[in-house]
Amino acid sequence: MIRNMDELLKAASSGKSHTLAVACAQDPEVLRAVWTARKAGMAEAVLVGDEARIRALAEASQLSLDDFSIVHEPDETLACRKAVSLIRKGKADALMKGAVPTAVVMRAALDRSEGLRRGSLLSHVAFLELRKWERVLLLTDAALNIAPGLEEKKKILANAVRVAHGLGNPSPVVACLCAVEKLNPKMPATVDAVALTEECRQGKITGCQMFGPAALDNALFPAAARRKGMEGPLVGCADILLVPNIEAGNMLYKALAFVARAGAAGVVAGAQAPVILASRADSRETLMHSIALALVSMEANTTGGV
Repeated sequence: MIRNMDELLKAASSGKSHTLAVACAQDPEVLRAVWTARKAGMAEAVLVGDEARIRALAEASQLSLDDFSIVHEPDETLACRKAVSLIRKGKADALMKGAVPTAVVMRAALDRSEGLRRGSLLSHVAFLELRKWERVLLLTDAALNIAPGLEEKKKILANAVRVAHGLGNPSPVVACLCAVEKLNPKMPATVDAVALTEECRQGKITGCQMFGPAALDNALFPAAARRKGMEGPLVGCADILLVPNIEAGNMLYKALAFVARAGAAGVVAGAQAPVILASRADSRETLMHSIALALVSMEANTTGGV
């Protein structure tokens, strides 16, 4: 089981070589990340976008593009469609966002006739290394689904569980995060948490173990759970944090990645191929980790389905 970012990078460099389709590749940090990924033996890349800008940025960063394929398409919408098309034609294995708004690249990925849908809900899965506590977590969904209902949460959960399996964890522990640890009919997140936990107990949700409602402290720390009277072998031992909505997920992700300085990576799961949503705030290290996460979880994202 992968337990830190170094192991993630090593795993991504030791398997089959894959190819990234980079939509609107005229972004200096994205170019450096894919150049470094190729140098490390992780992945090739096809750069789709404004060729003149791509070459100018590469030259300014002293990056050689001699071994990269470039598809010239200055229009960002068409560039995203062409990057998706490379995957549909089997010429690339994962989609990476460059200098383009997330909504534009996701519109191309979600197109019902020419996109990467496979009948499942797409969701973002973050991989976080909490170095102080020497543990890793998956966090979902902090980026795509705004206010998921119960059925949507099942699909979000299934996507995260598949990623966990791809990372070598055959039975991840899921904590359904809420503000409190008990059922409160006035707090819909607790109602969903009880329902999800019961379905998991009954075997209707498979591939993981689950507890909730759980607040963040008793999801991660057994001592905190014991102080609140929570019993059982799972409490405090979460591998996956299932958040109630995008606000909670986004704030928690940024608190861990930027304030607590956790190592971070992210991938969109549930499509025919993984999608790497590079953010302007992402460090070069995070971009590399996200490429590695997409590659290591490749099989988990491209087999099965919900």
